[in-house]
Amino acid sequence: MNKELKTAVLMLTFKRLSTTKEVFEQIKKTKPPRLYIASDGPRENIHEEAEKVNVVRDFVMSHIDWDCKVKTLFRDKNLGSMKAVSEAITWFFENEEKGIILEDDCVPSLSFFWFCEELLNKYKDNLDIWHIGGSNFQNGIKRGNGSYYFSALNHVWGWASWANRWKFYDVKLNSISDDSFINQYWSGNAFKYWSKIFWTIKNRGIDAWDYQWTFTMWFNKGLAILPNLNLITNIGFYDARSGVKKPDKNMNKERYELDFHNFIDPVEIKRDTIADEYTMKHSFYISLIKRILRKLKDF
Repeated sequence: MNKELKTAVLMLTFKRLSTTKEVFEQIKKTKPPRLYIASDGPRENIHEEAEKVNVVRDFVMSHIDWDCKVKTLFRDKNLGSMKAVSEAITWFFENEEKGIILEDDCVPSLSFFWFCEELLNKYKDNLDIWHIGGSNFQNGIKRGNGSYYFSALNHVWGWASWANRWKFYDVKLNSISDDSFINQYWSGNAFKYWSKIFWTIKNRGIDAWDYQWTFTMWFNKGLAILPNLNLITNIGFYDARSGVKKPDKNMNKERYELDFHNFIDPVEIKRDTIADEYTMKHSFYISLIKRILRKLKDF
């Protein structure tokens, strides 16, 4: 962490000034050389939303006080989560070979940035690896013999990837013809669970972007890297656009700093199925089902 950060960062914002401040303060401490700011536009029918969106944009732009290249993607009209986020990430990777992505409610530890940078460089030519996440939902259980492990679950509360992986992103899930891509990772109830999610999104056109990234990774037989210490604290709520508090058990988790003097790469690239099953049991079955049901209700 004593070395200068060389990796570009994309920050995704909307209208929440308080959470944006916390995330931005951590970004500011790392002084990324290239900073991308994407902001969805206000919805016409929401009173005073345009003012809130502009306040967030003004705050970020007025507090960039280090030497860096800044690019912005400020939307005039609201695109919704699916288009606003996915198109912002596409824009980011049209300009960068690799990079780090943070939403406005995912507060990273400082070591998260160098964790991503180290592994973006290490695995850039290994197409088995598609995603580097900062979240850990193992509740203190260390997985494997390294500082990180390999997973089928690509948590997006602070993450990084490469342009040559993201280019396969399938926002409308056009590539789905059957469930064989899920069979590579899951069986039983987990298989049924993920199948239901993907087909519901494809058939109903739900305003989401992250499930499609999971699909893209699985369809291309990829894996994610996750740290053995949690590096991200999510301080927001599921429905950030309405402002309604919908807390999740994985939110507000304590985050830690990695000790790079004792940083260890795993001996082999192999998915930790025990870790994944633990996450599904203790985190995903409840929170993701609730999430998709809420989206169906709002559809």
